Amino acid sequence: MSNEVSKSEKENTGEDDTDCWCNQYDLESAAAMDACFTAFDKNGDGYLDEAEFKCVCRALFRNDRGKIYNLEPKQLHEMFSVFDANKDGYIDRQEFVFCWNQWIKKIVRPVSVFLVVDVQNDFITGALNISNCSAKQNGAEVIEPINKLLTSVEFDAVFYSLDWHPSDHVSFIDNLSLRKLDPSSPVSAENVKVYDTVIFEGPPKMKQRLWPRHCVQESWGAELHKELKIVDNAIKVYKGTNPEVDSYSVFWDNKKLADTTLVSELRQKNATDIYVCGLAYDVCVGATAADSLASGYRTILIDDCCRGVDLHDIEKTKNNVTSNNGVIVDSSQVRAMVEGRDRRPELGYKLALELKNVPRD
Repeated sequence: MSNEVSKSEKENTGEDDTDCWCNQYDLESAAAMDACFTAFDKNGDGYLDEAEFKCVCRALFRNDRGKIYNLEPKQLHEMFSVFDANKDGYIDRQEFVFCWNQWIKKIVRPVSVFLVVDVQNDFITGALNISNCSAKQNGAEVIEPINKLLTSVEFDAVFYSLDWHPSDHVSFIDNLSLRKLDPSSPVSAENVKVYDTVIFEGPPKMKQRLWPRHCVQESWGAELHKELKIVDNAIKVYKGTNPEVDSYSVFWDNKKLADTTLVSELRQKNATDIYVCGLAYDVCVGATAADSLASGYRTILIDDCCRGVDLHDIEKTKNNVTSNNGVIVDSSQVRAMVEGRDRRPELGYKLALELKNVPRD
């Protein structure tokens, strides 16, 4: 979606004079907002037209190494329309107040949350060691890059999620006899194997993938790996505690019957950006990223801090994130993004879409 702008093209826009406005002022001040509007109101008519708004975007969506990201014309127009509330083809100063407070400030000064998903013993060397799955990936490989981020990046909040299953949990293959399969189940109780998907009798019917017994509450397998750094003031989120419902996402159980403590914590912290990583890439990490995007958060998946079960499903997870305006990055890129020095257009576009139906003051 984005590409680098040449030096000559950059000079022709006159953006060098305006690209530092966001660093010159306290963004909470009216003076900063007024300075920004004035800087991009090139003809001084008191309005921003779409061409001037494009200059705003080119100043916003860049990194500190000189790269400027472009937006597709359709996306640029969509974003402009979000802030042109009266649809007269201009953003006036009153409309810009909303643009400034709800969009620009959040892009330049995001509230960033680091969400480390299920880096637990059972997924690394225990009962559900993902290296035994088809992708043959080593879950322990996520620990070093995650620890490096925890040491080098100042996130606004850090969360660790834990699968925390009761012993009679519905996902355990050895508990299959505790519940009746529906006749529509593609696999019978006599022929079922680990990782098969069955359908339990309702109402309502429930599709369930079967796993080895894992992450049982208070067991060694459920503990976070001993080499994983646990930072001060971090918050642990426990999921999969209902014996009748599996819970891949750190936001919700699989049937969306109940949310976790993460949901209220994120609201309380006014989070804007969620960096997701951990185990397993194509199961709990993927479900968490999907729910993060669906909940309106700017979502960043950290590729080298994830390991998964199935290569095909990992690619599906990546495609789902990027097709819903999330981004996938390497851990080496995270610090600049958290600090607002690398501002991705996909995330700005995602935020603008979320603002479409937000009431204006």
